[in-house]
Amino acid sequence: MNVHKTALLLITICLLILVVPHTAQAADQNANVVYQTSFTSDPQWVTNNPSNDYWDPSLEMYHFSIEPSTGAYAYFPVELNGGSFTFEYDVILYHVDEGATFRFGLTGDDMNLGDGPNILSEFNNAKYGQIMTLHLVTQSEKLLETNSESDAVEMGSNAYKGPTATYDLNKTYHVTITYDDDSKLLSMQVNEKLSGTEIWSYYLNTIDELNGFTRIYLGSVGDYGNMNIYATGYIANVRLTTPSAAVVTQVESSTAVPTPIPTPTPTPERTIVIPTPYPTETQKSPLSGVLAIGALAITGACCVLKRIKEN
Repeated sequence: MNVHKTALLLITICLLILVVPHTAQAADQNANVVYQTSFTSDPQWVTNNPSNDYWDPSLEMYHFSIEPSTGAYAYFPVELNGGSFTFEYDVILYHVDEGATFRFGLTGDDMNLGDGPNILSEFNNAKYGQIMTLHLVTQSEKLLETNSESDAVEMGSNAYKGPTATYDLNKTYHVTITYDDDSKLLSMQVNEKLSGTEIWSYYLNTIDELNGFTRIYLGSVGDYGNMNIYATGYIANVRLTTPSAAVVTQVESSTAVPTPIPTPTPTPERTIVIPTPYPTETQKSPLSGVLAIGALAITGACCVLKRIKEN
């Protein structure tokens, strides 16, 4: 009887192995890629600060050094015509001065953090230490924010209720911002890239629909803090997706680069762990190899059953 159960278990495992690849491929097909870059080639982002914001071909990542009150920026134009979406990326911060902020997300043409529409993920170093913030300004200029400090008073009803969550320098994080148009909820989730461990996640109820985004953006436009302080590091694997039924338009990058703002020499290069990139080409299905393994397992199970019958 135990042998019968073992044979049936082998057959079940084989069938699961055959089904899982198809399930994963179906999940990937449910998302429409609006924009994606793993920085294996020059992303052609527009910047007015090329000495600090630039593609690093040796690391295949994008370097940034964000300084308040400079109006510095780097962006790539996209068109997001409303509806649900997911924006995600990897980030390594190796230097964040007190008062400095890494800021990356989606904006309109103005790229000003005080003017709608914009959705910005932030890694701050301020009175609460090294915490994370989800910042939103709607098209009707409604400002909503939440951060990873427990019960932060200035956040009001949007205050995060969990234990305070902080980030570390020289560690790779995967950031996911998700907007669900049906529930009008905007959420931000931060995970350690290597372990997958969730560091922090929370949400905002937007009430209004979110639309009018024209740029993927990082920078300090609208940040009037002290100068000569920096949030420095690298981003990688930037991806913006919508549900497959949504209608979106990809906009090509402008080749014109504005005159750069004079800035100090970037912090000396440090050893960086390169995040695993998203695949840039369609991967081949592993189905043929799986079928062979499945066939061997099923054949073995059948032999066991045959011996039982003979006995």
